[in-house]
Order: sequence, then C-alpha cells, then structure tokens
Amino acid sequence: MGLAKSELFTDKQNQIAQLAKVFGHPARVAILEHLFKIDSCVCGDLVNEIGLAQATISQHLKELKQLGLIKGTIEGTSVCYCIDKTNWAQMKQLLLTFLDQDVSCATDCC
Repeated sequence: MGLAKSELFTDKQNQIAQLAKVFGHPARVAILEHLFKIDSCVCGDLVNEIGLAQATISQHLKELKQLGLIKGTIEGTSVCYCIDKTNWAQMKQLLLTFLDQDVSCATDCC
C-alpha cells in the first residue's frame, strides 16, 4: 500500500480529510450524537447505548479523542467523555467554510 503523501497537501486539506475519515464510521457518529443528547460526560454506559463491545467502543473513543472532538477525564478506574466544545466549534467552522463553496462557472461544464 502506498503512502498517503499528506505532506503534499495543506494543513487545512489534511484536517478536512481527517474529519471526513472520523465521520466515516457510523459508530463514531452514534457516539457523538449520544454525547450531544445527554449534554454531559458519559462514563461507561456507551456499550449499552451503542451496542458494540467495550474494546470496539474504546477504539472509536480513541479516534475521536485524537482528533480533539471529545475530551476525557479519568475518575478512578473509568474515563468520562464529553464533547470538546472549543474544538467542535473550530471543526464546524472549517467544514462550513469548505462546504459553503459554490461553483462559479455560469454554464454547465459537463
């Protein structure tokens, strides 16, 4: 398998691609939706809510945390997660700017 050659692209392009990848799995989308719905930190009940194994949930949480969309705090033997509101707002602005682009061509080119 070839290298991604991410150094050929801008930081912004790489960020958008990383966000698209993290949103590309329905379990991660479901985790984010659940965190928004409860509007507080969640400690351990994601397995029951999402219906996947603990190890699988942990891997998805790790991906979301690495990207900065969620943050976690350690309380005893459990880790509690919630939406990182600052990073979420930055991500929204980045994606809104990207998705708000329009084709400027007056004619249909194809």
